[in-house]
Amino acid sequence: MKTASAATDSIRSLVQTSAQRLQIAEKVALAKWYSGASVEDASREVEVIQKAVKDGTNAGLESAQVERFFKAQIEANKLIQYSLLAEWQRQGQAPEQAGANLVKEIRPQLDEIEKQLIEELKQSAAARSAKTCPSDVAKAVAEYLDSRNLKTDSREGAALDRAMGSACIR
Repeated sequence: MKTASAATDSIRSLVQTSAQRLQIAEKVALAKWYSGASVEDASREVEVIQKAVKDGTNAGLESAQVERFFKAQIEANKLIQYSLLAEWQRQGQAPEQAGANLVKEIRPQLDEIEKQLIEELKQSAAARSAKTCPSDVAKAVAEYLDSRNLKTDSREGAALDRAMGSACIR
């Protein structure tokens, strides 16, 4: 049986990797800004979720829980994208950066993070089943944000809260 500290560490790792996935949202938003693509990409979302469910069940995870978790990850990523795109519209321009190639550069990064998230979901199963999971997740998110001088009510805080909103096993 895992100790409380080990359980909390597994939640922290899951939060950190989820945050890493969210950091890529700016690259996604830039790619969509320059290409004119929509934030919504239903076929890609279905593809990501189906792959995650397949990989998760192969790793011994419950399919419905994996599906909920990855839907939350996608929703959080879109929250960042919409926020950034609206900010750039208000400013009349995006940052002076070349947009990364969504298919060749960004998606492979997301695919690697998704593999890591599956492993961390497996490693954190006991902690995510605990009665203290919701508060453990909230505290881990707050610690992560605080360590980066971000406020819990920032865009990043709201997105990370959403990304982790389905982490606990019901």
